[in-house]
Amino acid sequence: MAIYNTPSDAANTAVRSFLTKLGEEYYQKSFNTGSGQGKEVWRIIREEEFDGCCAYCGGKTDKASIEHLIVFNRDQCGLHHPGNIAPCCKTCNTRSKTEDKHFQDWETHLGTVVETNGGSISDLNTRKNRIKTHMDKWRYPKLSSDELNAIRALARSLYEGIQSEVSKSVSLYQELDRTLIQGRGTKTEAN
Repeated sequence: MAIYNTPSDAANTAVRSFLTKLGEEYYQKSFNTGSGQGKEVWRIIREEEFDGCCAYCGGKTDKASIEHLIVFNRDQCGLHHPGNIAPCCKTCNTRSKTEDKHFQDWETHLGTVVETNGGSISDLNTRKNRIKTHMDKWRYPKLSSDELNAIRALARSLYEGIQSEVSKSVSLYQELDRTLIQGRGTKTEAN
């Protein structure tokens, strides 16, 4: 839980909500991994497809978190969809950023994890194939560059719009405070 919420937090939440709903459009049903059928799908992915192991390091993990393979943000626009989630241990659930400040794609991250853990090319290929098979099995949409650019433009617009609305609301409150609330206090003191 965040202790300090910023306009960026609200904007990021709105973008994730958009990418969740869009993922459900492609999946053609609701996908809430916290309850019901979505929770069961997550269990199958975590326990049966990945054998209770982290998709990246291959280590057993009782506390796997949901990793969006294609990052679930306004830049990479990974959808919340069964084909885009995989189990991840706490250690592997931190991606480095590229020189242009974007998170690494999942294949680069996988290579970094395997290399850091002293894994072999065979380990890398086995895990990469498992992830690709998983994405294909759940029919994660292969978005064209036009589709991806459209989603990215909408996500960025939503992000900027939410940040702008928070700023406008603060400005409006400040104006109301200055003209009404403080003005009312001045009149009361004068009487």
